[in-house]
Amino acid sequence: MEKRRLGRTGHESTVVTFGTAGIGRVSQAVADVAVERILEYGVNHIDIAPTYGEAMERMAPWMPKIRDRVFLGAKTRERTYTLAWENIESCMKRLGVESFDLFQLHSVGTMEDLDRVTTSGGALEALVELRERGLTRWVGITGHGPDAPRVHLEALGRFDFDTVMFPLNASLYRNTEYREAAVELLSVANERDVGIHTIKMLARGGWGNGEREHTTWYDPHREQDEIDGALWWLLSQPMHTAPSVGDVELLPRALDAAQRFTPMTEDEQSAVVARQRAPLPEPGLGILAAAD
Repeated sequence: MEKRRLGRTGHESTVVTFGTAGIGRVSQAVADVAVERILEYGVNHIDIAPTYGEAMERMAPWMPKIRDRVFLGAKTRERTYTLAWENIESCMKRLGVESFDLFQLHSVGTMEDLDRVTTSGGALEALVELRERGLTRWVGITGHGPDAPRVHLEALGRFDFDTVMFPLNASLYRNTEYREAAVELLSVANERDVGIHTIKMLARGGWGNGEREHTTWYDPHREQDEIDGALWWLLSQPMHTAPSVGDVELLPRALDAAQRFTPMTEDEQSAVVARQRAPLPEPGLGILAAAD
């Protein structure tokens, strides 16, 4: 699988990161199969958070075996210095690790969230201290929602984050406002040598009130040809790595697509965006309905 330099971190990350949300609500046996599969594909970057169910407990048995050959990125959704430190210590205990490669402010998707984490006594101070104590090398920020790119642009103006993580997919590019903000964030991040993670790789729309066929909180592409197009489009953008889909059934298809990736031309990229037809919108991401 192709590797790309994750900005100033210097880490050569595989273009697909193991997004562990998919193993947070499965048995250890099922999780083990998923971990074995990502290792077979050479994935060398792990994305994990304490809010991903029991993902930390599922990964803990693997840490002694793989810690020295993976880039470990973790997160906290806490907003204050004190609670963030408690969360960090809990992450260490649950995973059985003594340090991280990257620690991130999690789900900062609104200006209000950004104000809370960057104020005096906010969670950012805990992450800076974590880095000063040598317990993480890098500090990042993640965000969900339709305002994430705009919020992260502001965040980069307030603090020199080493990485950003935000939603990016072909369905979202039908939303002109989101697209413009995302393009600007990609440009600024690359200019400043900030590592770029992009999430929601296979999102095509929302579930509405219907039955959910997969464990993703968005309605995903399912068929291999659709997954190929969605992922190849994403990897043709100026980003570095994409946390894998949060569903163990879809994970093998995403890994297969990533293994076969070759860059798309601009015309091919435009065609993928034009093919997106969300059955239902996903306001939580900013994906518009097909009729819009």
